[in-house]
Amino acid sequence: MVNAAGKFGPYGGGDTRLLPGRGPTGAELVRSRVALRVRLRSVSPGDRLPDAGVLAEELGISEITVRRALEGMCQDGLLDRRRGRAGGTFVAADWDAVVAVTHDAEEAASLDSFHLLLECGLVARGAGEVPDGHLEGLRSLVTEMDLAEDPARLVELETRFHLDLAEGLGGAGVREFAADLLGRQCLLMPAPSPAVVRARNRCHADLLAELGRGAMDPAVRAVKEHQRARPS
Repeated sequence: MVNAAGKFGPYGGGDTRLLPGRGPTGAELVRSRVALRVRLRSVSPGDRLPDAGVLAEELGISEITVRRALEGMCQDGLLDRRRGRAGGTFVAADWDAVVAVTHDAEEAASLDSFHLLLECGLVARGAGEVPDGHLEGLRSLVTEMDLAEDPARLVELETRFHLDLAEGLGGAGVREFAADLLGRQCLLMPAPSPAVVRARNRCHADLLAELGRGAMDPAVRAVKEHQRARPS
């Protein structure tokens, strides 16, 4: 995943006041990005996380903030701290069960609405101005989702689609902003079912077709339909 946070600070200098309520604290940022790593399967339950210094550089926050955040996640049962030569900080083996306790439908709905607003704005601004080459990678993800059978792979691909869409329409800083929203949603709501992802993928395909034509209104409608997508 392209990560500009270490160079530009969180969100490439974007205004975090746009987030519902307030911008994330350093600890919340660490939590959301660890959750996003699990969703993207760059780490799995039982895997060792990168060292705190590496995470601090990636996120553009202090190492002590990262260490405190990881310790808090250990206390919450999301991570395990192991000592010794093979020690470090590991994703808890029962990650899914622990995350289920953190689900909050009301806050998840608020973030989902904000993410919808973000994508509608990006699409409205970018329609007719997106170089076709920027859409090819997104089209490949749509095709992969059509072919994927593994539920975890489907959810991973959909998450990557939205990250790449944010970057393609808004740049690396907007991708970082979207990454925090998506990571927080990973902690607040269950992963969508395969049937829901497949229904949403039809909206992905429609969105890319309309962006390719430079049709702003239909493209924005495709984004809105994505949020309402249900299995047929």
